[in-house]
Amino acid sequence: MKCPYCAFLESKVVDSRPADEGSSIRRRRECLSCHKRFTTYETMESLPLMVIKKDGSRQSFDRGKVMGGLIRACEKRPISYQDLEKMVGEIEQVLQNQMDREISSSQIGELVLERLKKLDEVAYVRFASVYQEFQDIDTFMAELNKLKENK
Repeated sequence: MKCPYCAFLESKVVDSRPADEGSSIRRRRECLSCHKRFTTYETMESLPLMVIKKDGSRQSFDRGKVMGGLIRACEKRPISYQDLEKMVGEIEQVLQNQMDREISSSQIGELVLERLKKLDEVAYVRFASVYQEFQDIDTFMAELNKLKENK
């Protein structure tokens, strides 16, 4: 590991501990030349996820888009940003754990709906109305009735 102070190529690990809830390792290092200390993070390399859109086009997974949809659905609802971050992290982890590197946008939408339903029913209905492209009030009411029956 190259020292950020003197560019010497050798260092020793002084301390090592889990970081980011176990998804990475934080290492405290000491340069063998100038003896200054610096921190490095080691994370597992993940393969990129490709999302297959409704029109058949493909693009790489962007957690920011999922977060943006959640923020719009949860606007003016008593849901913290940390809860949304946690939800996006869970969804991303589920997708990373699948063997497929290509995921349809509908699979992502279903994962979001599943979690929103447990978190906040109003946000769930908002997201569902856009995601499922409700065309009229009857479709909207049918979804509300399903939600009411499952209570």
